[in-house]
Amino acid sequence: MQNTDNTSIKKPELLVPASSLEVLKTAVIFGADAVYIGGEAFGLRANAKNFSIDEMAQGIEFAHKRGVKVYVTANILAHNYDLDGAREYFTELKKINPDALIISDPGMFMIAKQVCPEIEIHISTQANNTNYQTYLFWWQQGAKRVVSARELSLEEIREIRDKIPPQMEIESFVHGAMCISYSGRCLMSNYLTGRDANQGECAHPCRWKYSVVEETRPNEYMPVYENERGTYIFNSKDLCMIEHIPELVAAGIDSFKIEGRMKTALYVACVARTYRRALDDFFESRDKYYENMEWYRQEIAKCTYRQFTTGFYFGRPDETSQIYDNSTYVNEYTYLGTVEMIDKRGFAKFEQRNKFSVGDTIELMKPNGENITAQVLSMYNEDGESVESCPHSKQILYAELSAQAQPYDLMRVKARESGIQYTWV
Repeated sequence: MQNTDNTSIKKPELLVPASSLEVLKTAVIFGADAVYIGGEAFGLRANAKNFSIDEMAQGIEFAHKRGVKVYVTANILAHNYDLDGAREYFTELKKINPDALIISDPGMFMIAKQVCPEIEIHISTQANNTNYQTYLFWWQQGAKRVVSARELSLEEIREIRDKIPPQMEIESFVHGAMCISYSGRCLMSNYLTGRDANQGECAHPCRWKYSVVEETRPNEYMPVYENERGTYIFNSKDLCMIEHIPELVAAGIDSFKIEGRMKTALYVACVARTYRRALDDFFESRDKYYENMEWYRQEIAKCTYRQFTTGFYFGRPDETSQIYDNSTYVNEYTYLGTVEMIDKRGFAKFEQRNKFSVGDTIELMKPNGENITAQVLSMYNEDGESVESCPHSKQILYAELSAQAQPYDLMRVKARESGIQYTWV
């Protein structure tokens, strides 16, 4: 029987990252309500592929035609030499009509208000938004939305919701990597490598292996933890709130944000599709949401991840929220490519991402939640020549499959057993 107690609650937005135009299209097709992207400057993912202005324009047009919003990050902590370029950048963005700008620096905020006042401004988690007075400050300056710091509990977010205007929006991370430093304000990368995390060049030293060394004994490395390989003392597990949609909704969060602006199309499709279905199921019926929980768990575990935690949402994390013995991802599936079109022969055209061969069994991951097993019957290159495998990255190929493929289906294959089991904390 369908429950009706969710009908009066606002359905949160599902906000998904995209590192490229290909990934943006994947996010849109696989269930995002909004996508956030970065340009070639002024964002905190300088090592991501990022978008040119022309690619942004294409992505915004693609998304808007399907009723999906696009937000552009400009959330660096700016220096004097950044400001003139930022003004020019916002002038260019004004022409292509993104739905919002994500900003953390007050100087960048003021320039955006001057140059493109018609575009919403969202305040990045980088601004360390931990209390309702901060929210009220940004609201009075003209911000529409504030992204909560990862260090907030659901109880704290609920209190913020109660003390800010109902029209003001709260955006919170629900899935992805956790930062070891306060809401991303990390100085380790700059200190150790000269790469400034607050300028988008983080070297991720929190994922490195560490040992203790005494300065008069430079070659004697002592493990911080009782392990001969040293320890990954800063390496946090990944956030995953797929089991806690009801609590997130009850806290008054308006936008569920997925972390991962450097992730592949396969990752984005997997996470977007799983959270899309969980949200839709919950708002159709709480019973349906709980009945399908095992499907959500299985599907979300098919993404790359570092084991899961609920972060700060239910109190301060303890020692079980860190991974001490390695920094590797659990990776159960390999991305092969996305179907671009079906030709007159019924063959699937795609751009290859990883090698596979004729005779292999692959899986078609469909936006509607289905996973269809298919055998590769034959394969041809752009010249129409038959090939037995596709060893060259980004090669355009046509595959004859035993199951019917459709445009935007993702092709993947289960990776070899790693012996690593996913863990729910």
